[in-house]
Amino acid sequence: MADDYYQILGIDKKASASEIKKAYRKLALKYHPDKTEGDKALEEKFKKISEAYAVLSDAEKRNQYDTYGSADFQQRFSQEDIFRNFDLGDILKEFGFGGSRGGGFSTFGRGGQRGGFSGAGGNPFSHNMGGGFGQQQRPQTKGKDLEYEIPLTLEEIINGTKKTITINQGGAAKAIEVQIPKGLTPGKKIRLAGKGEISPNGGPAGNLYIKSHPIPSNGYTIEGNDVLLSKQVSLTQALLGDTIEVVTPDGTAINLKLPAGTNHKSKMRIPNRGIPQMKGNGCGDLFVVVNITMPKKLTAKQKELIQQLEKTGL
Repeated sequence: MADDYYQILGIDKKASASEIKKAYRKLALKYHPDKTEGDKALEEKFKKISEAYAVLSDAEKRNQYDTYGSADFQQRFSQEDIFRNFDLGDILKEFGFGGSRGGGFSTFGRGGQRGGFSGAGGNPFSHNMGGGFGQQQRPQTKGKDLEYEIPLTLEEIINGTKKTITINQGGAAKAIEVQIPKGLTPGKKIRLAGKGEISPNGGPAGNLYIKSHPIPSNGYTIEGNDVLLSKQVSLTQALLGDTIEVVTPDGTAINLKLPAGTNHKSKMRIPNRGIPQMKGNGCGDLFVVVNITMPKKLTAKQKELIQQLEKTGL
């Protein structure tokens, strides 16, 4: 089960920044390794409350967490993402923990060993902590993230699909099966952890981000989760009104009433016939864009009738 950061800090989801800081300070003073004498379970507790504070004290990260929820947030964001721009050393110095060295802050491991670590720019807990929060090792470099744009039909974007793609990882071609969720519209992406480039020095592999590239399909165009369909109608249909048949993106044929006096490029909305939201909350709409076909050449009879209409002031 994914960690609930609000529950870890013992605060309400509507807590203010000062309330979040106060809750973290209280817990940090209780669980800091200087106080817990090498107790592994309590060290793990300290890491969890620090991770929760790293997210909830940052307005942008907190917004992402509140938007995606615990489980999805922790799938989307690595530990490096979570602790980016979070300097644990400076924060704990503010709370009264000892002197700093090497840009970090000092802690005591078992046996009185002194070491230090800095939270700036990455996960402050990524170092070897030995018997406590002990000596640092040279930090390992994460492999580069990759992006892959996959061609998808409108049907595949609406219903989801499985695709097998081939990527180059560590100089070798590798086939990966990807589950494409419903609603992977342009601008959105899914993250495959550890499927990016391999680290140059034994660190974790980067992530692979999958984006969609819609394939043009039967006059439909995509705008966010809405779908636009261009529909040709005659001048008389637009003037007098009519009932026209429209095929929705899922293949259903429906009758749509065209009001009399419809203008060229008018949009007629059919709700919930677009693309599902990727998180399963609602669906976009289908908009029928009316294109009035103007005849390039008139028969003698048509010209005569139009001239009569002109005399009526039409």
